[in-house]
Amino acid sequence: MSYYTAEVEETLKRIQSQKGVQGIIIVNSEGIPIKSTMDNPTTVQYAGLMHNLIMKARGTVRDIDPQNDLTFLRIRSKKNEIMVAPDKDYFLIVVQNPSE
Repeated sequence: MSYYTAEVEETLKRIQSQKGVQGIIIVNSEGIPIKSTMDNPTTVQYAGLMHNLIMKARGTVRDIDPQNDLTFLRIRSKKNEIMVAPDKDYFLIVVQNPSE
């Protein structure tokens, strides 16, 4: 278990060190943030909104093809880029400023 935790921590540090990354949030399947590098109000806002969007996107993909599943979602706006890697029990949200 501790090896897994160390491996996850190392991966998060590597992602956080990438140019432009503003924060990382890990959210459980109920939309509750379990780890974040962002402040609490921002974490709660992103976790709630992205959870809703991921559930809708995942449902859409499955409606089109029940054998399929959502593997990655990338949203780019004028100010930010949000990348989400959903898994069965958790999903990872990375927020970055693409111009940095």
